[in-house]
Amino acid sequence: MNTSLIHTEGRVLAAVDRSIYTESVACHAAWAASRLGAPLQFVHVLDRHPETTPTADYSGNLKLGEKEELLHELAGLDERRSTIAQEQGRLLLREVKRIAAEAGATEIDARQRHGGLVDTLTELEADVRLFVLGKRGEHADFAKGHLGGNLERTVRAVHRPLLVVSRAFKPIERVLIAFDGSATTRKGVEMVAASPLFRGLQVHLVMVGGDSAQANAQLQEAEGVLSQAGFEVCSALIAGEPESVIGAYVREHAIGVLVMGAYGHSRIRQLIVGSTTTAMLRECQIPVLLLR
Repeated sequence: MNTSLIHTEGRVLAAVDRSIYTESVACHAAWAASRLGAPLQFVHVLDRHPETTPTADYSGNLKLGEKEELLHELAGLDERRSTIAQEQGRLLLREVKRIAAEAGATEIDARQRHGGLVDTLTELEADVRLFVLGKRGEHADFAKGHLGGNLERTVRAVHRPLLVVSRAFKPIERVLIAFDGSATTRKGVEMVAASPLFRGLQVHLVMVGGDSAQANAQLQEAEGVLSQAGFEVCSALIAGEPESVIGAYVREHAIGVLVMGAYGHSRIRQLIVGSTTTAMLRECQIPVLLLR
């Protein structure tokens, strides 16, 4: 087994904000850190969001003295907002540390950073074994069902595995690997086999496509890799559309985590990254582990 495919050192790094995903992120991060035997760190990034920044500028209609007074007041308002945001961040980090400790994590750290989330995560990546994020942040448009913009940018930017969590944590007993026979998904199978993250859990290996000798051989080879690593494996080759087949399989078999490659040219992998209305993430509504 090629253990060099995975990073066996480093921490689980979970990014948190004030979205409804925060408790789920904390619980999933604690679960992952415990199974990996890794330290856990939470990071909260303070950033000026364009959604909350005033866009109108009326200062041109004011006299010189009035303009200076207005600018002074605005500077004071920005300072107060910054102070409030920092205090809210400290309270948030205190709360997620408490949640993670109650969920079984032992070595927990937290830090608050200024800047952009994606830049922060890429800066910290060298010492990270697994990233954990919510599907949407506090500024995402839930009404339209869009994924958070930071999530999509993060998926493209980082090179470590990324666990994208759903709204609520549920005990994880079964894992589904979406497999298409490509080099990317074969590598994903090897990464799962080499990692302790899913050790002892039942693994389902599903390939979507027509019944052919090549597909069956690829599926059998992948099943062998997992079986040799000690996993109980259930494999299936199912015809149909990837998003509907896998979504139905997840529901029918009470799958706890979906494992997929983050990039690639096949349709099954384009479902994850390629649009703001990602079909698979919306359809399955369970955590998705993206492998690079």
